Amino acid sequence: MITKGIRGAITVKENSKEAIKAAVLELLGEMVKRNNIAKENISHAIFTVTHDLNADFPAKYARLEFGWHDVAMMCYNELDVPNSLKMCLRVMIVINCNSEFEPEFVYLNGAENLRRSDV
Repeated sequence: MITKGIRGAITVKENSKEAIKAAVLELLGEMVKRNNIAKENISHAIFTVTHDLNADFPAKYARLEFGWHDVAMMCYNELDVPNSLKMCLRVMIVINCNSEFEPEFVYLNGAENLRRSDV
């Protein structure tokens, strides 16, 4: 068994608890669905937010809404690079899997721009 990371990102409508919760639920829901993630296979998850998102901790909603009580999670601020995407929440879910597993990364609500080579 090996570990692989699954990346995801989403832009958040506003800096509020409700908007952060909605973004976390949408992003994690899509990541879990597309990658068939079982909670017991998650090693850990790392959340980052841009400096303009500080109303709440994104990991809180993974714990409360997805039941990830035993998953090690941390929240960090993203680097504040000039002209970078604002109001952005990113996550990397690290899972235990077999070597054949090919993760599908998920970028939603304008975060698709992060995959451009010049960003």
